[in-house]
Amino acid sequence: MEILNLFSKRPERGQFEQQRRRLYRIAYSWCHDGSLAEDLVQETLIKALERASQLRDPGRLPAWLAAILANCWRDHLRRLKPTDDIADLEESLYAEEDRSPERSAECNQLVRRVRDEIAALPVGQRQVLTLVDLEEFSYAEVAEVLEIPVGTVMSRLCRARQALKVRLQAARERAAAPVLRSVK
Repeated sequence: MEILNLFSKRPERGQFEQQRRRLYRIAYSWCHDGSLAEDLVQETLIKALERASQLRDPGRLPAWLAAILANCWRDHLRRLKPTDDIADLEESLYAEEDRSPERSAECNQLVRRVRDEIAALPVGQRQVLTLVDLEEFSYAEVAEVLEIPVGTVMSRLCRARQALKVRLQAARERAAAPVLRSVK
């Protein structure tokens, strides 16, 4: 019965599924392993359903679930050494029907490069960058989710954005170097 009570005041399944997809995106951006991301989301939802009575404001559901996910991720990191194993992305998710094959390949290559560079950031920076820039949580929500001060969120985000910019510029220069050598 507690399971039904948690989502009985909302558009039900649609919102629940939307939160599941959002949690998966967050988890995947943190761990870069599809199976692990699914496991983290499942663990998050189980814990959320067990603690449904703790959710006082249904409008805070996304941040509440993200906080539980962050705790599940921390627990996972405590149990295991973090890995840098990066799973392949499904190119079909990013391709639009009206794109040329060349444009689709360029887009997929860019997405892959950005994800790879985000994956190379330190965990704290990667978490903050994902929550703020990709999932559009507020600084206050991220601070609550990660259980850190808002100032720490801001400084990590600043460092993450700067590091990502430098890494992407270096990757672009590396990619352009073979073209320049072949022209000479």
